[in-house]
Amino acid sequence: MEFLYEILLDNGFKYKARGDESLSLKTGDFCIIRKDFFLDYGQIISSSHTPYNPDAEPKEVHHSGPPSEKRAEVPRIQRKATMVDQSKANENLMRSKSALRTAGQYIERLNLPMKLINAHYAFDGKLLAIQFSAEGRVDFRELVKQLSMAFNTRIELRQIGVRDETAIIGGLSICGRPFCCCSFLTSFDSINVKMAKEQDLSLTPSTISGMCGRLKCCLKYEHEGYLELEKTMPRRGDCCECKEGRGHIIDRNLLTQTVVVQMDDTGRSVSCSKDDVSVVYPEKYRVRSNSNRREDKDAPSDELSKLED
Repeated sequence: MEFLYEILLDNGFKYKARGDESLSLKTGDFCIIRKDFFLDYGQIISSSHTPYNPDAEPKEVHHSGPPSEKRAEVPRIQRKATMVDQSKANENLMRSKSALRTAGQYIERLNLPMKLINAHYAFDGKLLAIQFSAEGRVDFRELVKQLSMAFNTRIELRQIGVRDETAIIGGLSICGRPFCCCSFLTSFDSINVKMAKEQDLSLTPSTISGMCGRLKCCLKYEHEGYLELEKTMPRRGDCCECKEGRGHIIDRNLLTQTVVVQMDDTGRSVSCSKDDVSVVYPEKYRVRSNSNRREDKDAPSDELSKLED
């Protein structure tokens, strides 16, 4: 019986692989994986307790990785890595660092707008995968030809986004914890500025943007909760009445369910609970009853103008 495992490579890339139950694989083990035409070396970071069913897999599996990872067949774990395998993997790691420096020289020579992130050698050396980031699409066909001749192996260049780049490099966020993208997030949800507005956050780019330069992923976590809290809260600018008198709401806090009211008569700011505030509307915004409307039809035009004022 086979189970699915999630494999982590030394370049931060992850993919699913299947392994036989007899291998007694567990989280943290290093293993050798048979892929399309080469052997790979990686670490198991999670395992699925449900048996792998090839009939349940679609005939054509689409992945976000390079061409060698877009095959229909799920990679298969051959065995656990031995001490000899780990020694060879360390050699490949040193080779990949050297290859990254060499690739950077070719990029400068060809004047390509690319930023190299990392490189990864397959366990048997039949593939060199290089990840890079760029502002737009890059024509790297000539670069691939030159690198193939220089390293005498197959080259795969994979362009990744700034969020993926940050997830690979890692770091600490403003909250003091490791980035969500490199600790537990497996996919990036759609995030927009409207979410920050609905949470009454400052729209200063430095406040709502992460280290990657994009909107913070955590804006999505509590968005639905803020929408629920906002339903019963008055808005900024509303005319209201409280114990101190009548004023206008100039600020509010959705989490504490409190508002700040600026009094019309004194200009003093008062903080109070939303339950102690009742929103009122000036006379010209009030909805009049049908009887008043019928009387207004017979009223002179100058009186109507007074009511509108």
